[in-house]
Amino acid sequence: MRSFIRYLLATCLFAAAGTAAALEVGDMAPDFHLSAADGKTYRLSDYRNKQAVVLAWFPKASTYGCTIECKSLAENGDKIRQFDVTYFMASVDPLKANSDFAEETNADFPILSDEDKTVARSYEVLGLMGVAKRHTFYIGKDGRILKIDTDVTPETSAEDMLRNLQALGVEKRPQ
Repeated sequence: MRSFIRYLLATCLFAAAGTAAALEVGDMAPDFHLSAADGKTYRLSDYRNKQAVVLAWFPKASTYGCTIECKSLAENGDKIRQFDVTYFMASVDPLKANSDFAEETNADFPILSDEDKTVARSYEVLGLMGVAKRHTFYIGKDGRILKIDTDVTPETSAEDMLRNLQALGVEKRPQ
């Protein structure tokens, strides 16, 4: 009898999880209002109808892969900024940890902190261990998701971002 009850419970949980609408290309990106390592607060809605946005979630500040990814983006920021885009890295780490991380990696872009994990949940990137999955969202000027990259390679993150921005037709800034 217990195994039958467990089976029913598991089936119900699986069914309930399966009915949740996953974010997809073409959906409106969830708005966010997050503090950043640079001391400012950013909202996705502030960029709507102005420019594209890239939101690169990472698991944990000052860890090996995340440091490589952040340095890749910082070292290639001049190339990324040739596009009409604002880009962020984001994690569920405390603001202090992300501020230290930004300083140690010479990040020249905002690193956002989602300490209460609300935004990570809305973007469906919160992993089982309570940290964000390494997923990157490309969001058009209209606020719609253009691409969700769930196969991010830290070592080539900047090159991949550049390739994706080009492939997605994100405009370049006037020279």
